[in-house]
Amino acid sequence: MKYQQEFRDPELAKKLFREIDAITTREWAIMEVCGGQTHSIIRNGIDQLLPDKIELIHGPGCPVCVTPLELIDKALAIAERPNVVFCSFGDMLRVPGSDKDLFRIKSEGGDIRTVYSPLDAVRLARENPEKEVVFFGVGFETTAPANAMAVFQAKNQGLKNFSMLVSHVLVPPAIAAIMESPTNRVQGFLAAGHVCSVMGFSEYPPLAAKYKVPIVVTGFEPLDVLEGIRRVVAQLENGTFEVDNAYERIVTFDGNKAAQTMLADVFDVTDRAWRGIGTIPLSGWTLAEKYRAYDAEHKFEVTGIKTHESPLCRSGEVLQGTIKPHQCPAFGKECTPRKPLGATMVSSEGACAAYYNYGRFTATAK
Repeated sequence: MKYQQEFRDPELAKKLFREIDAITTREWAIMEVCGGQTHSIIRNGIDQLLPDKIELIHGPGCPVCVTPLELIDKALAIAERPNVVFCSFGDMLRVPGSDKDLFRIKSEGGDIRTVYSPLDAVRLARENPEKEVVFFGVGFETTAPANAMAVFQAKNQGLKNFSMLVSHVLVPPAIAAIMESPTNRVQGFLAAGHVCSVMGFSEYPPLAAKYKVPIVVTGFEPLDVLEGIRRVVAQLENGTFEVDNAYERIVTFDGNKAAQTMLADVFDVTDRAWRGIGTIPLSGWTLAEKYRAYDAEHKFEVTGIKTHESPLCRSGEVLQGTIKPHQCPAFGKECTPRKPLGATMVSSEGACAAYYNYGRFTATAK
């Protein structure tokens, strides 16, 4: 706790707020990419304490939230099968599909297991050769190395009863898509520190130069976020557009080379559909051809499932940063954590969940 509290020091926070206020002369719109940063901002009231000229826009940085509805329905279709042990991290269990969620399937007798590592699913496959064990591999670059290792280990161990339903998406193409959107208002980015701990930030300087937008690699504690905002605002005020690493205790320029080698072996880059946003070219990973036998989507022949989003749910606009969660008419009414319309209301990193859990119901919420 000692080191955690160092990044929550209220006196240092006040100092950073004063510094941000002192350098801010114009209106600026800054997007925090990661949902973990969004929750830190809303939980600590950072957006409400910043100068009025600064608007924080919540980005699509929750992998659970951007997993398309049709992939959720594919997961449910696989999980309902009688001989399947379906494994997932806990944050996927309450994400609604078209008609139900994984919790409902579990209550109906499905074998749904919450695991803490994809390697737990590999172990279950080894211990239960008569069962088909499927792991739901969702995430940005952060969780991808462990998922890649699970597939690699399953192949090396000769396991025929293990597979993975893959929904991995990549941050840099999403930043490009946001900047090229006709509704874009973002002028600076707080990049996700945990993603950069794996991939480094060598992919970001071309984005900063092309779109003339400062990008600051930022952590998740209150002081991390405030320092990231301070550095973005300083660049905007000075008219510079560079990549700055404010998370040096974790992130290096090149990232984790061993993890990147594993990712390059197991995955190929592919186009990916993002829930509420649409397909972004070359924005995700799929299993490479030599690991195709471990692709649950093909193994269980669920590639043809198509779905339609609820007309009441405006999570796509929330994920694009064009509206705040409380500006959706269904927020807190037809859509609550007990009866969600979309993943943004139940994911631990969802913007709607942050606004609901911390009482941001009013039109004056920033």
